[in-house]
Amino acid sequence: MKRLEDVVKERVLVLDGAMGTMIQNYHLTEEDFRGHLFQDIKGQMKGNNDMLNLTCPDVIADIHNRYLEAGADLISTNTFSSQCISQADYSLEKYGREMALRGAQIARKCADAFSTEDKPRFVCGDIGPTNKTCSMSPDVSDPSAREITYDQLFEAYSEQIEGLIDGGVDALLVETIFDSLNAKVAIDACVQTMQRYNVSLPIMVSATVSDLAGRTLSGQTLDAFLASIDNYPIFSVGLNCGFGADQMKPFIQELAAKAPYYISCHPNAGLPNAMGLYDESAESMAPKMGEMVSEGLVNIIGGCCGTTEKFIEAYQPFVQDKKPHMPVAAPRTMWLSGLELLNVTPEVQFVNVGERCNVAGSRKFLRLIKEKNYEEATSIARKQVEDGALVIDVNMDDALLDAKEEMVKFLNLIASEPEIAKVPVMIDSSKWDVILAGLKCVQGKSIVNSISLKNGEEEFLSHARDIKRYGAAVVVMCFDEKGQATSYERRIEIAERAYKLLTEKVGMNPLDIIFDPNVLSIATGMEEHDNYALDFINATGWIKKNLPGAHISGGVSNLSFSFRGINYIREAMHAVFLYHAIRQGMDFGIVNPSTRITYEDIPQEHLKVIEDVVLNRRKGAAENLIELADKIKAQMDAAKEAAKNGNAPVVQKKEDAWRKESLSDRLAYALRKGIGDYLEEDLKEALSLYPHAVNIIEGPLMAGMNKVGELFGEGKMFLPQVVKTARTMKQAVSILQPAIEAEKSQGQTSAGKIILATVKGDVHDIGKNIVAVVMGCNNYEVIDMGVMVPPEQIVKKAIEEKVDLVGLSGLITPSLEEMVNVARAMRDAGLEIPIMIGGATTSELHVALKIAPVYGGPVIWMKDASQNPIIASKLLNDSEKVNYHKQLDEQYEKLREGYFVEQEKLVSLDDARKNKLDLFGEK
Repeated sequence: MKRLEDVVKERVLVLDGAMGTMIQNYHLTEEDFRGHLFQDIKGQMKGNNDMLNLTCPDVIADIHNRYLEAGADLISTNTFSSQCISQADYSLEKYGREMALRGAQIARKCADAFSTEDKPRFVCGDIGPTNKTCSMSPDVSDPSAREITYDQLFEAYSEQIEGLIDGGVDALLVETIFDSLNAKVAIDACVQTMQRYNVSLPIMVSATVSDLAGRTLSGQTLDAFLASIDNYPIFSVGLNCGFGADQMKPFIQELAAKAPYYISCHPNAGLPNAMGLYDESAESMAPKMGEMVSEGLVNIIGGCCGTTEKFIEAYQPFVQDKKPHMPVAAPRTMWLSGLELLNVTPEVQFVNVGERCNVAGSRKFLRLIKEKNYEEATSIARKQVEDGALVIDVNMDDALLDAKEEMVKFLNLIASEPEIAKVPVMIDSSKWDVILAGLKCVQGKSIVNSISLKNGEEEFLSHARDIKRYGAAVVVMCFDEKGQATSYERRIEIAERAYKLLTEKVGMNPLDIIFDPNVLSIATGMEEHDNYALDFINATGWIKKNLPGAHISGGVSNLSFSFRGINYIREAMHAVFLYHAIRQGMDFGIVNPSTRITYEDIPQEHLKVIEDVVLNRRKGAAENLIELADKIKAQMDAAKEAAKNGNAPVVQKKEDAWRKESLSDRLAYALRKGIGDYLEEDLKEALSLYPHAVNIIEGPLMAGMNKVGELFGEGKMFLPQVVKTARTMKQAVSILQPAIEAEKSQGQTSAGKIILATVKGDVHDIGKNIVAVVMGCNNYEVIDMGVMVPPEQIVKKAIEEKVDLVGLSGLITPSLEEMVNVARAMRDAGLEIPIMIGGATTSELHVALKIAPVYGGPVIWMKDASQNPIIASKLLNDSEKVNYHKQLDEQYEKLREGYFVEQEKLVSLDDARKNKLDLFGEK
C-alpha cells in the first residue's frame, strides 16, 4: 500500500470534517458518555468527546465510516484532548493515553476496511493544543507566571503520542495551534517519541488565526510562526478553525507562498452567525474550497467546526484531476522570530543585538535584577528595541543570582511586553541548564549564545543537538581544546571544524550557525594584541566565502576595553571596526543600540588615528590614539568642572512628542500604548483638575480603553497588546487608589466583584482567562469558577459571594443553550445580577432572542475582552445603570422585531433545498 508521503505528491487529498459537530447529531446522554466504566467519578462527563473512544466506540467508528464513505482520504482520530492536561478537568488524567490508543485503533480499523490500492486511506493522530498556554500568564498581578511548563506539557503530549503510535496512525496532526510554544512542545514530543519507537511518521501542523491581522491568539504573525517551527521535520503546515473558507484564503495564500511544506486547510463552515450556527452549507462551501485547489494553493482540504460528511462528499468533484500545490524552496536566508519575523536578508546588512540586558555587561541591569525591580529592568529591554535593537541578548550569569530562575522570570516577563516580544531573544549563558530553561520559555525562534569546542566534540555535539531540538539558532565561539583563537589562522581552523560537525553530524541548517571569531581588545600596550581587530575582520571574510550560509557576530565592546570611561573614543572605535567588518560579512553584533556615533560622524583627523589602530596600519598608532583620548578626557574634565561652577550649558531633555498633548490625550495615549513611565506625574495633575479620582478612570482612562477595543476589533492590535494595556490600566488605578479610598465612606477596595465561568458541557477557557486578566487589571475582584460549571453552582456562588456581575463563556454551539439555563436558574433564585455573555459562538442577536427574555436583570453580549470593564463600569454606576438597562431592552426589542420580520421572508428549508443551485449536474 502506498504511503501518505507518496500519495500527497500525486493529487489533492481530502481530510475529514468535524468530529464534535457529528457527535452532537447523535444526541448522546450523560450515561452514554459515562458508560459502565466511569459511574463512580463525580462531575459532568457529557462534552468530553474523547471519552466516547472508551464508552461508545461504535459511535466514533460510525462517524469515521461516514466520512470514509463520503470519500475522505484521511480521517483524524477522536483524540483532540486525549492527554492528562485536558482530562484533568474531568478527573480522568490517567485515562489520556488509553483514550489516544483506543481512538487510534478505532480509526485504523475503519481506514483499513475502506483502503484500496488505488485509494489508500490514512489515519492522522489528532493532537489538540490543550486548554493551557505556555506563553501567557493566568495571573493579573504576575505576568511572569505560567499555568504549565514546557516539561509538564511535553510529558502529557508524549503519553498521548505513544498511544497514537501504538494504535497504528499514519501521521501525527498537531492542530488548532494558538500558541507556538505549545506547538513546539507537541512537535518535540512527536520527534522524541518517534525516535524511541524507531518509527518515522509525517508531522502535520495546523495553526488557527484569531483576528483579521492574521495573528495567533498569543500574538504571533504567520511569518513568525513559520520561523518558530523552521528547524523541525515538518510534513505539512496549514490553518484550521477560526474562520470560514473566504476569510481563511488570504492566509493560506501567504503560507503557500512562503512555507516549504505541503499546505493544508480545514476551515469552519463559515463564521458562526448571530445564533451561533454556521452559515455555510456543503453546496456553498465546496466551491470556495475548490478555488484554493484550482489555484494550486493546497495539498489537503477538509473541514472543522460545523462541517459534516456532506461537506466532504461535496469536495470530491473539486479535487478530481487537480494538481496539488508544489512546496516552495526552503528559505535561503536566516529566519528568527519573536512575535514578528526577523528575516536576515542581505538588505538587513547588520543585526544589532541589544547588550544591556546582560548582568555581566550592565551594572544597572545587574542591580535591578538583584533588587527584583523587574519593571525597570524590563524598561531597559524596551528602550533597546526603541533604539533599534533587532535582537535582545539576555544574560543572568552572576555569582549572587540564581541564573536559571532569573532567566525564566525575565523571559516570561518580556513575553508579556509586545514592544519587546516582537523581536527574537538571544539566550546567553555559560551554564547549559540556564540555556535549556530559557529555550523552554520562548515561542519564537531564538539564538543560543553560545557553544564551543573547548570541552571537546562530545559535549559540543550534545549541546548542538539540544539547540536543534528546541528550534533555535546558535552562536559558535572560536574556542577549542587548545584554548581561545587569537590569530587569523586559528580562527578559521576552528570555524571550519565546527561547521563540518554541525552540518554533517548534527544536520543543522548552515543558515542557523553564527560564528563569533572573538573580538579582543586592541591598543592595550602589548604589541601582540595590535592585529586582533584586523585578524577578526579577515577571518570574517574567509568564513563568508568558505562556509556557505554561516553568519558572523561579536561582542563589539570588548574591542575598546582599554579606553573605558572615554565613551567618545570607544564608540568611534566601534564604528570604525563595524564599518570594515560589515563590509567583509559581519552581520550580527552585540552592541549598545543607543550608540550615536557613526563612521561618517567621525572627524577626519580622528578617523585617521582610529583607523590606523583598528587596521594596524603602522607602528606607534596606539600611542597617537592614547594622546587623542587624553585630549578628549581633558575636555570632558573641563566640562565637568564648569558644571560644578554653574557654567555648564543648558541641555534640553529630549521628550516624546505625545508628551506635549493635553492631559486627557496623554493619559489615553499612555493607556493605549501601555506606557506607565509618566503615570505618577500625569495622574497627580489630573487629581487637581477632576472633581473625583473615579472621574479620571471613567474619563481619559476609559477613553483609552475604548480606543483599544476599537483597534482590537479592527485587527490593528493583538492580544498581548490588549493585555499589556490592561496592566497599565491596573497601574493607573493603583496610583489613584489612595485618592479613591479617601473619597469613600466605606472601605471597599475593588471596583466590583465578578464571577467568571465556562458553562456546563464546555471545556474552553482561553477567552475566559483573558477576560479575567483584563477585569483584574481594572481593579475588579475576579472569582474564576473554571470550566464545565453547572447553573446551580453559578447561582450558589453568586449568592454566597454577593457578586456584582456574572460572566459566562462558551465556545461551542451547545453552550448557547446552557447560558439560557443559567439565566433561568438565576431568575428562579430571585437574582437580577447583570450577566455578561462572551465566546466565539455567542452573538448579540442570540442574547436578544434567547437569553434576555428569560431574565429580569441586564444581559449584555461582549464583543471582546477589552469591552468588559467599560460595560461593567456602566452597570455598576448608580446614575447610569437604569438608563443603560432600558437602552439594552429597547435595542433587543428592535433586534427581535427585525429578526422575526426577516424570518417571515424566508421560505421553508424543504422549499429552499428544492430550489438549490445545481452545481454538480444532479438534475
